Amino acid sequence: METRALGNTGIRVTPVGMGVLTVGRTQLALPVEDGARIVRYAAERSINFFDTAEYYETYPYIARAAECRPYNPPSRTQASVGAAFSRPPLDDAVISSKSLAPDHAGMTRAIEDCRAALSRDVIDIFLLHEIRQAPDFENRAGAWQALVDAKAKGMVRAIGLSTHHVDGARLAAALPDLDVLFPLINHRGLGIRDGDAPGSKEAMAAAIRAASGAGIGVFAMKAFGGGNLAADYMTALGYVSTLSGVTSTMIGMGCEKDVDDAVDYFEGRLAPDYRPDVSLKKMRVDRGDCEGCGACVQRCTSEAIRIDAEGIAVIDHEKCITCGYCAYACPVRALILY
Repeated sequence: METRALGNTGIRVTPVGMGVLTVGRTQLALPVEDGARIVRYAAERSINFFDTAEYYETYPYIARAAECRPYNPPSRTQASVGAAFSRPPLDDAVISSKSLAPDHAGMTRAIEDCRAALSRDVIDIFLLHEIRQAPDFENRAGAWQALVDAKAKGMVRAIGLSTHHVDGARLAAALPDLDVLFPLINHRGLGIRDGDAPGSKEAMAAAIRAASGAGIGVFAMKAFGGGNLAADYMTALGYVSTLSGVTSTMIGMGCEKDVDDAVDYFEGRLAPDYRPDVSLKKMRVDRGDCEGCGACVQRCTSEAIRIDAEGIAVIDHEKCITCGYCAYACPVRALILY
């Protein structure tokens, strides 16, 4: 697969990356060995870009993937994958991680933990995780300075922020030391925020163009809106992957078919009318993102959602009809379809 320059960072990435969150504790919770095989398989199919984070607790999957043998699932023969199985080790992959740390000490610790967990002297990309409005960035100024310091010391190649907020994305273009932006964008505007209100895909697209125009590398998240737009695969991925300023699209992948579909799309092998089978998928709650606000409970006409003792939404799959309306009501896109 081709690689593209990520802004002015000097880093080259494939047009699609694997979001490792999907195999982790808050989503599919796969055993490390199983999740590592998916990560390694993505690398063998020529994906060179992987996104993780401190709170995802997915470093063990990446570390194990760097050690395990080439993975050829029963559904594919080595002949059908061909030269992809001669990929270099995962050590050559571009790794992006991030932390919610609020201060200098916490962010410094997060970077050191990532380096140790992945046995890497240098992490390619490290981000402030989930910046919302300008005050959020100001409150985490110490953490940002830690990123600046880490880059100056050669511990990190590029620094930036991830955000679901249009105002967070606008902020990126104004930060002189920022190299990379990781925003949420999809063709339905699902999960986009602007201040305390819903944001629009048009406003986020404009912020992305501004950042890219300033030499910032942009890779996008949630093209499928947490799986809720996956049935409309070609439209959803086509919108984000061709959006002006977007270099790479990060997709959550939880099985080899997810990898195959993504690679086949970007290498032009999927039919224009391709629609994946989503009939067996279920609505799930990403417990790492849910804030227990209750918006999904109020929206669910099937009375299939409640807030548990830990203040997190729980779905009763006996009652859930998989309509997906709860996902549109959630302000932090914690409702996923998988």
